[in-house]
Amino acid sequence: MPPPPPPPSRLLALLTAGQPPPLRLLLQLHAHVLVSGLLSSPSPFPFGSCLVAAFSFSDSASRFSPRPLLHALALLASLPSPPESAAPYNAALRALSLCADRGHLLDRCLPLYRSLLRSGSARPDHLTFPFLLKACSRMRDPASGAAVLGHVRRFGFVADVFVVNAAIHFLAASGSMVHACRLFDESPVRDVVSWNTLIGGYVRRGLPREALEVFWRMVEDGSVRPDEVTMIGSVSGCAQLQDLELGKRLHAYVEGNCVRCTVRLMNAMMDMYVKCGSLELAKLVFEMIDKKTVVSWTTMLVGHARLGMMEDARKLFDEMPERDAFPWNALMAGYVQCKQGKEAIALFHEMQEAKVEPNEITMVNLLSACSQLGALEMGMWVHHYIDRHRLSLTVALGTSLVDMYAKCGNIKKAICVFKEIPEKNALTWTAMICGLANHGHADEAIEHFWRMIELGLQPDEITFIGVLSACCHAGLVEEGREFFSLMSSKYHLERKMKHYSCMIDLLGRSGHLDEAEQLVNSMPMDPDAVVWGALFFACRMHGNITLGEKAAMKLVELDPSDSGIYVLLASMYAEANMRKKADKVRVMMKHLGVEKVPGCSCIELNGVVHEFIVKDKSHMDTGAIYDCLHEITLQMRHTATTFDISAAGVIAVIEEYRSYQVAPLISPSIIVLALEVNTELEACLNIRRSDLGLKAKGNWGSSGVFTIVYPKNNIIYYGQEMQESEQYILQPIYQHLLPSPESLDVNLHLVHQPCKLQGSFEAASLPKNLTVWNGTLSFPMN
Repeated sequence: MPPPPPPPSRLLALLTAGQPPPLRLLLQLHAHVLVSGLLSSPSPFPFGSCLVAAFSFSDSASRFSPRPLLHALALLASLPSPPESAAPYNAALRALSLCADRGHLLDRCLPLYRSLLRSGSARPDHLTFPFLLKACSRMRDPASGAAVLGHVRRFGFVADVFVVNAAIHFLAASGSMVHACRLFDESPVRDVVSWNTLIGGYVRRGLPREALEVFWRMVEDGSVRPDEVTMIGSVSGCAQLQDLELGKRLHAYVEGNCVRCTVRLMNAMMDMYVKCGSLELAKLVFEMIDKKTVVSWTTMLVGHARLGMMEDARKLFDEMPERDAFPWNALMAGYVQCKQGKEAIALFHEMQEAKVEPNEITMVNLLSACSQLGALEMGMWVHHYIDRHRLSLTVALGTSLVDMYAKCGNIKKAICVFKEIPEKNALTWTAMICGLANHGHADEAIEHFWRMIELGLQPDEITFIGVLSACCHAGLVEEGREFFSLMSSKYHLERKMKHYSCMIDLLGRSGHLDEAEQLVNSMPMDPDAVVWGALFFACRMHGNITLGEKAAMKLVELDPSDSGIYVLLASMYAEANMRKKADKVRVMMKHLGVEKVPGCSCIELNGVVHEFIVKDKSHMDTGAIYDCLHEITLQMRHTATTFDISAAGVIAVIEEYRSYQVAPLISPSIIVLALEVNTELEACLNIRRSDLGLKAKGNWGSSGVFTIVYPKNNIIYYGQEMQESEQYILQPIYQHLLPSPESLDVNLHLVHQPCKLQGSFEAASLPKNLTVWNGTLSFPMN
């Protein structure tokens, strides 16, 4: 005989316990109440309301599965008589406002509130509106939130501190800070949560000065003492201001007023000191924490990385007792920030070995590293990973993909990804504009700029660098002047050094040397080497020796140890048949002991990045590399003779290797190409601008794109879309397009098939020691 069912009072005790029963037991209790008729028959016990509340408060309702919450909503809607109080509605609203938005559960809050209003037997109480306003804040629905605020006044809860605090939080998160501050000032009741909510709202909106004004006003008011939450908001505002002295005052206030120093507050103070540039004070706070969290360690790691102390950052990382994805991402971002892309990729491989699940931030950091290295194969793997794991193509992730493909030489794929991004912001458009500009698609870059403006997006300084570079490539002087003027006249953007260098480059290349010189003299800041370099190359191109000498002397003043400017100045004199001056420059170079800095190349092969410098013999396959390089050199020499191409203009031979033992056109890393000639490759090389003096007759396309065909017996160099009717000088494409002031972007393609020579080359004067500053060869995946 089965045991008798528990009495109603026992059932009610189970349902109203502090911790609701497990879901399985709740379902059994619901079944028992239904079978026994306790829901349909009159009873002094509110079993229906208690069941709704128990299902809503179930632990799995908000964290694991929406099933208990859906069960609660269905039960509430099917009760034979509406509840007499708002308690079951409040329980469901609380669960909805806390749950992850699975299946648009948040959207059910307002219909549920309307059901409460229509019930006739229950009225909203002081617990209803905080949950409802929190849901409106999470939904970012200001219109519905404003309607709820109207009901707050209608039902007379403007003097309830819990409701007022919820209203301030809603306005601060989704409405207007002006309205939030007005509500705070007009409220007859305020507690510490009210002050903290207003301070936190200002900080989240990026208004730290206003947040700190509220804090000092709170201190002066004296009715409520700041607590640790108050100080976290105030210290975070100080971190945004990067005001170290103010940060010290806040720290002293914490110590002098016995504010409880929780780990969260100590982490916030460490973060503030790091952002204010005081790593020593951050270390003192770090050492005071007894139970350091992952956030504590990560904050210190970020502090070292911000200052470029990557070895110390790595040491901290290795000492961490536990690590989640955040410290991995922080260290990877530090490597990227310090231009150590190879180390960032190696760290990602360690992350995979440690079985740590990468997230969106990991992918963004990894794509940035690939962009720095030109590691197209790795970048494509990241793209496949994103697709394979069905990661949402967010604005940040999509923008990083566009940037990676553009910088790794695959502009077509960058355009495809750009079109696939569901939501684009100004940074996404800027990445596409700069990518198109750097690849020589000037018209498309400018078209994207105007489309961006039509969409109501605000361009920034980087956007204008992109369109000015596009104008510079295509020789669009009038358009360049228009964009340069729009920066200040319409968009109120401050022109930076790169904008001036782009404009001076454009004017100089088009022959407007006087206007370029006037612009240099009118700059609000002292011109740097990039600006003088642009003017110098323009003078060299157009044969203005006087102005060229002036620009060269400025370059020598800025960096007397730069060998490139001496070489180029001597070449300019030689081109003007001023041999004595050219010899004088070379003598001066030897007298000053100026030596050529060895170039460096890196090649990504099978996911591994190999680095070489000129005359490098550290690679394990050095013998085979130099044997193959010797073979290529002979073929290049043969080709130069066969096609009547000036060997001085194509093949650069280092002085020590005049016997053609090596010809480091792209340093020894060219040999890896020779060893892989059966593979179609894309090579993106950054060649030192001071080494490039090649003049090409015809239209190369503004990105300076070459194609190298590697048949069995010779190598043929030819330009893309050569047109005899136009002339284009390759040499003035400058370093403002790339991170380094010593680099020039040149895309090379190596295809294993014969092809005829297109166009012709003029004789050119290349320095005999042409080297590569930072070449990157990318092997696409098959």
